Amino acid sequence: MFAGACEDMESETELAWGAVLTEAARLRGVHLRELFARDPSRAERFSLEACDLFVDYSKNRFDATALKRLLGLAEAIHLEEKIASMFAGEAVNATEGRAALHVALRRREPGPFPVSPDGTGDVMTEVREVLARLRAFSEAVRSGRWRGQRGSPITDVVNIGIGGSDLGPRLACDALAEHARDPLRTHFVSNLDSTELDRTLEGLDPAATLFLVASKTFGTHETLTNARSARRWLVAAEGEQAVGRHFAALSSERRRVAEFGIEEAQTFEFWDWVGGRYSLWSAIGCAIALGLGFEVFERLHAGAARMDEHFLTAPFDRNLPVLLGLLRIWYRNGFGAETRALLPYDFALRHLPAYLQQLEMESLGKRVMSTGHPVARATCPVVWGGLGNNGQHAFYQLLHQGTQMVPSDFIIPARLQRSAPGHERAVLANALAQMEALMRGRTFEEAQAELDGAGGGDPGLAAHMTMEGNQPTTAILYERLDPERLGALIALYEHEVFVQGALWGVNPFDQFGVELGKRLAELIEVELSGSVGGRSSHQHDPSTFSLIERLRRMPAG
Repeated sequence: MFAGACEDMESETELAWGAVLTEAARLRGVHLRELFARDPSRAERFSLEACDLFVDYSKNRFDATALKRLLGLAEAIHLEEKIASMFAGEAVNATEGRAALHVALRRREPGPFPVSPDGTGDVMTEVREVLARLRAFSEAVRSGRWRGQRGSPITDVVNIGIGGSDLGPRLACDALAEHARDPLRTHFVSNLDSTELDRTLEGLDPAATLFLVASKTFGTHETLTNARSARRWLVAAEGEQAVGRHFAALSSERRRVAEFGIEEAQTFEFWDWVGGRYSLWSAIGCAIALGLGFEVFERLHAGAARMDEHFLTAPFDRNLPVLLGLLRIWYRNGFGAETRALLPYDFALRHLPAYLQQLEMESLGKRVMSTGHPVARATCPVVWGGLGNNGQHAFYQLLHQGTQMVPSDFIIPARLQRSAPGHERAVLANALAQMEALMRGRTFEEAQAELDGAGGGDPGLAAHMTMEGNQPTTAILYERLDPERLGALIALYEHEVFVQGALWGVNPFDQFGVELGKRLAELIEVELSGSVGGRSSHQHDPSTFSLIERLRRMPAG
């Protein structure tokens, strides 16, 4: 009976997928100009506000019938049940047998957060205890009550981490700098190239510097290599006894932390149910609490919690993460779009594309379903982008006249963090103009008429001025970036990733793909240090072996 039920569900899902792809084929040759002409109220119908974010998705190549089919697909895969499973603390990370409880980290309500099939487990006691310790530590450091070894107040915090232990705190500290009272200077070191660390340390006072080593296992090669170098820098200036006072650890491996010399009072735990790219909300956010203040960190959590509630309770046709997640698979599978762009017009969000690259591509860059079977269709597109105004003078040429579809998110503030006369209106005008141009394009006849109106010109020039348009864009607007809106924005993208994972049947919470290269790097690092002419202990391909040998022959420098 169970096998028959599974087959029926698979059949229902495939029928729903087929209906979606049929609609995509119907609309593939329809221009956005035509869709707006057919439905003048389209902008009102296909826009939505939640958690202080206004999203206009009307400039996407779909219509009401296509949306109905997409929502039908969400129903066919039982998306509502899958969302409820995550919020119920079930083991939605099936390959690793764990829950994915980043939503628990920003939970605002009192009481437990269930984490076991019978609902008897709870993580909130530990979460609240760590956050309380983090609050006390950050407030003591920021007030000057907690000082360095020589009694100097801390002026600079250096976060040493990589991936989610770097990208999230870096994004938040930069984006929300205007909201901090008496901020500490925060610095971020992630790259294994020691140039980044050396440049960061230049000009810092060891007696007034606090290092955060952010690694769940306290064994991440890049992070520990940088941390040991920072330790040597500190010891050279302040002596071995300074390590315990000038380092803190964000890790679950207390033994390794102690061996490094970091005191237990400065060790802040996070857990295996916190994925790295979802860890901003945990102790990994220590740099935010220290640099900007714990109040800002709390407000960030509050904004994300509001989006959690919206995702869990809003009907799917009024649910921002669900609608955006459906549009992502619509383009990837219905139109074959291989990339998508993130284009913030808010300088405060300059690190957002890099943050979302990890969130989306590490989560969804999978070719195997949670069941272990190959995926039936293409998954995650390549995510890229950058500040919109800068991009207009760089890669927007491809968006306007290139040969591929690139769905784009335009993230637009009504008010800038700082606004000199004339800047704000110019930013908004550029963002809206680019979206309209990408939607409308310019026909050959319009280009020729423009040339004729300017007194004529080379008849062949009109072809070069023609732009097809029909490039889909989504506008995400907010009044002015603040901690709550940033929290909601990040949670919006987290949840739309969950939706896509559910639709494709992949697990967005594991990342086995990053492990193979790490293991080979450990072997090759040993081989690079060997004597010239010695044979590798590993059976590399001829090209890799040749490169190892060439590098070993190059003079050390």
